[in-house]
Amino acid sequence: MSKTDDPLQSLYPFLHGEAKDTDAENATLLESVRQKAQHSLDIKQRFFTDNAQALINVAHAVAQVYHHKGRIFTMGNGGSSCDAAHFAVEFQHPVTTGRPALPAMALCVDTAMISAVSNDIGVEHIFLRQIDAHARAGDGLVGFSTSGNSDNLMAGFRKAREFGLTTIGFAGGDGGDMKRSGLLDHCLVVDTDSIHRVQEVHVACYHILWDLTPYPAGRPTQPARRYTRPWSCHRRQRQ
Repeated sequence: MSKTDDPLQSLYPFLHGEAKDTDAENATLLESVRQKAQHSLDIKQRFFTDNAQALINVAHAVAQVYHHKGRIFTMGNGGSSCDAAHFAVEFQHPVTTGRPALPAMALCVDTAMISAVSNDIGVEHIFLRQIDAHARAGDGLVGFSTSGNSDNLMAGFRKAREFGLTTIGFAGGDGGDMKRSGLLDHCLVVDTDSIHRVQEVHVACYHILWDLTPYPAGRPTQPARRYTRPWSCHRRQRQ
């Protein structure tokens, strides 16, 4: 293979006995960082310009679930399962003093349940079975998918509608099945094919949503102060 035929040579010239131009490489990396950061900002700006009211509507929906003593369940696959877990912990363990802990359960963290259902009847049932076991009318279900086409999320949403849950989705691209199915009461779609940009907007959405939710529920919070451990905990650490 000639030097020009080797696709790795341009990426790793130092492996082929050629000197590495560290200044040029660093300049390329800096430009890559700048472009990716700018792209992320552009996508966020466009999304929130187009979807600010939709996000407020979701905050109203979540507030109503909690106002009527309901619970929120969350679901997602892969990186979106991390978003589902993150969403749940924001409400269970509020980091602002004066905010009550609210019931939110991520359906993607019980490895015994997920592996059992996946092995016995298929991965498409992992959320459906847990909704069947735990959910009741008046609860809410939040699903995250960068494509909007996850079969196990759609099965969960179908069961949720059957049970009378409020259904909320965060998707990317064109929204996929989550947008087209009509099963969701609210579906926020990040209009980009970049999975990374979709997930970055999703994170911003549920952080904003957590801030907004107390207001529709009639319980505005005091100015935000970060949670700190009680003095006695610090005292024990010093001993």
